[in-house]
Amino acid sequence: MASEYEIDFRAHPEAYRYRAGEQGVFKVEPYKGELLPDWGFKDEAAAAASVEALREQYETYRAQDDFVGMDMVRKYLQMGFTRAMRYAKYPGGRKYDEDGTERAPQQWADPEKRAAAVRFRNAWQALTDDPAYQRLKKRHQEEVYDPEASPMVD
Repeated sequence: MASEYEIDFRAHPEAYRYRAGEQGVFKVEPYKGELLPDWGFKDEAAAAASVEALREQYETYRAQDDFVGMDMVRKYLQMGFTRAMRYAKYPGGRKYDEDGTERAPQQWADPEKRAAAVRFRNAWQALTDDPAYQRLKKRHQEEVYDPEASPMVD
């Protein structure tokens, strides 16, 4: 079986396993190559531009009934939210001290990252509420995904 890095998931959507988290965001091609260049969360302006570009890609995938692409956009929006929130709560985005001790979160260590996180969260929620996304997700889970074809392991 080929590894996640070797599969073209557009050509083989049956190998893509839906997961609620961000798993595969840096592995699933060709989507990683199409989405990663548009992803950024350094400030609210970068987040706004990123969300707009990702939504445009989402609409392209949606028009093609490409659930894998739609779900990968969801993952990038979700990742934008979680990364921006980490920086919003922890100065420099460092959640742990050098000795591995978890640092106490601050409210809000970086208000600009908080604003970026809100942009990503709102877009992420709108995407998951989209009836087309929900319909294609259900179809993918019930009819398309083939566990025997999937290299994605827990």
